[in-house]
Amino acid sequence: MLPAEGDLFAPGHLGELTQVIPVELVDAVLAETGRTECRLRILPSRVGVYFVLALGLFGHIGAGLVWQKLTHGLSGLVVPVPSEKALRDLRRRIGAAPLKTLFETLAVPLAQPSTPGTRYRRWRTVAFDGCGSLKAPDHERNRNWLGKLRSQVGLAGYPTLMLMALVETGTRGVLGAVFGSPQTSETAYAARLVHLLDRDMLLLADRGFDSNYFLEAVAATGSQFLTRCRSYRRPPVLAVLSDGSYLTQISGLRLRVIEADVRACGSDGSITADRYRLITTLTDHRTDPATSLIRFYHERWEIESAFLSLRHTLLRGRVLRSKDPCGIEQEVWALLTLYQAIRHTMVTAVEAVSGADPDRASFTVALEASRDTVITATGVLGPGAKDQVDLVGRIGRAVLADFLPGRRARFSARVVKAGTSRYGAWNRRPDDHRPLTSTTIATVEVTVHEPPSAPATSPSARALGRRPAEPGSPDEAGHPVNAGTRWQIVKAILQQAPEHARRAEDLAAVLGITGKKKRHSFYVQMSTWASRGRLIKIVPGTYRIAPQSAMDTTP
Repeated sequence: MLPAEGDLFAPGHLGELTQVIPVELVDAVLAETGRTECRLRILPSRVGVYFVLALGLFGHIGAGLVWQKLTHGLSGLVVPVPSEKALRDLRRRIGAAPLKTLFETLAVPLAQPSTPGTRYRRWRTVAFDGCGSLKAPDHERNRNWLGKLRSQVGLAGYPTLMLMALVETGTRGVLGAVFGSPQTSETAYAARLVHLLDRDMLLLADRGFDSNYFLEAVAATGSQFLTRCRSYRRPPVLAVLSDGSYLTQISGLRLRVIEADVRACGSDGSITADRYRLITTLTDHRTDPATSLIRFYHERWEIESAFLSLRHTLLRGRVLRSKDPCGIEQEVWALLTLYQAIRHTMVTAVEAVSGADPDRASFTVALEASRDTVITATGVLGPGAKDQVDLVGRIGRAVLADFLPGRRARFSARVVKAGTSRYGAWNRRPDDHRPLTSTTIATVEVTVHEPPSAPATSPSARALGRRPAEPGSPDEAGHPVNAGTRWQIVKAILQQAPEHARRAEDLAAVLGITGKKKRHSFYVQMSTWASRGRLIKIVPGTYRIAPQSAMDTTP
């Protein structure tokens, strides 16, 4: 018995998530990208889009079994039973463009202005960060595109994909994403998403995003930012404010700098501390006290929870399916679309409860409920359907029935569980003294430090974008230096915080050393300095200044 025309389109659903990704939207996206079939096929393009999305939903099984789950709940209908090759051809015919357009359509802020935990004052809080742990199959075409990262014991086992995302921290919804080879810097990827910022947003970013040109691009959008600044920068002090912060100017931007020590005491008596330096466009210390901004900056870590849900809950840490770049692109856009659709249903459900924070919604619960609705084909609304739209739905009710407890203040050591060293020697930073197990935080102390009255100059001024010291001018220790020697610049940077180690690649970026061969030569030079006692090698590629080299001024 041949399937009727209506039966051919029946597998084109995603359970209750079809209400977020309706067939009208899929048809419009296919028409916009020119992927609508010219004749009626056994496997229409619309069905193909939902099938690719279902591959992400059931990433642990093969394509044939995923098709069975899509058609399992379609009792009474005659649906085709395609081969594995027919399903592969369907993916190739659709391509990546419809999935990318579909994601860009869904990638919008999810929270309402009144949703708790999603704003700082009147600004919606968003964050930039990169995820470099997505692995592609080890095939020649993927290797040519992505390459392989080199570790201490050789090349990595799989090509790695770099994903850069702009995330709404309150809901963990994705507002934009780009991805590609990890050889490109995170800042370069983030610059391609800056246009998504607007005057309603406050950007939270880590210290890798404090370059002058990036801050200028963010400020040009009209959005505010609160960014951690690298310690070797020495912005000029224009005015010291009453809360200990001070005003400065960077590349024509009038900004505010907050330097503070954050000390967290655990319930078991353990203590962890770190120094933060934040730069922000929020220059009024009366409306935005320094201690408030320091405490609020912790919200940036919500983007890590978003990557955790995408990489380890949805994808379960597996290697991606596709063996070529076109398939990888389609697969990643499908995963992002699916992730955003699930977040949409979670936020809609949470907003039905007055005063509930989206943090308490479990992504795992929503994911499993979404899979159940696909298998049973429940909650699917098509053209002319008589069912009434359920604003909460089966997925929402599952989320509300299993709310997570309130956020607990905890800390633990940052440990790489799959370390590159076969002996696990470098899985943990040597200066990280936090306990391996999660420890409840009893108190948090924030101490804001005022800047020194006379900021010191250093021979690294030229490399850091400040006015360079004249030859023969004194450094911080009062010794005459030559601003042009590489050793003097490296020594001056390391002496700013002698107890802290720095990576050779970060120092190379400061010195403006580009190119693979030049960087390798600099790494060899750093290793030579360490062998001569000028530097102390903490771990491979990471150094701190040796005490006996403080008086060394020879090049």
